[in-house]
Amino acid sequence: MTEKIVSIILPAFNEAESIGGVLSSIPMQWTREILVVDGGSTDATVTIAEQFGARVIHESRRGYGRACHSGLLAAVGPVVVFLDADGADDPVHLPELLAPILSGQADLVLGSRLAGRMDTGAMPWTQWFGNLLAAALFRWIYHLPLSDLSPFRAGLREKILNLDLQEMTYGLPTEMIAKAARRNWKIVEIPVSYHARRGGKSKITGTWRGSLLASTQILRLILQYARS
Repeated sequence: MTEKIVSIILPAFNEAESIGGVLSSIPMQWTREILVVDGGSTDATVTIAEQFGARVIHESRRGYGRACHSGLLAAVGPVVVFLDADGADDPVHLPELLAPILSGQADLVLGSRLAGRMDTGAMPWTQWFGNLLAAALFRWIYHLPLSDLSPFRAGLREKILNLDLQEMTYGLPTEMIAKAARRNWKIVEIPVSYHARRGGKSKITGTWRGSLLASTQILRLILQYARS
């Protein structure tokens, strides 16, 4: 019998249009629990999540990183998976994402959207270019062969907690990679599919201002931890 050791963490804020489809697509072979960390949704996100059997964590403090971190603290599985609730990431890749962790070949596995199949228009060109640049910096500065800084990832919960993550906004995924690389973690990347998000524009990259702030924050973190 397959051991249920995985906690899946979904940060969510007003994702009623997409979260049901995401939750219904999650393979349950290794899944011990699904945590939806809600940042104060005013739509039916929480109701839908509970209907699908997810454990809802109410996080009144805003911030993508804050939601991820709150889910990490609440998780009970030794392996955690971070998955966006907007329908862009495809849960069908969960077994591929987990395989290197379960076999002991990796401490952190990243799902690369740029190396996989991407729907037309799924990623704005500003986000695409920013990811390309950030990945190039990781290859150059950290000698880490990445193609994407995707938030769809799997890792060992205790090791991630020991990174002492501080970025409670959209910089947390970058901080996680940078700190893990500095500690010589085994980091693996696999190609994943990426779809157009359901329910309107991204709350981060859906505007020029959001894209610029996210890109600036990501580049700052890459350089900051390279010097530390």
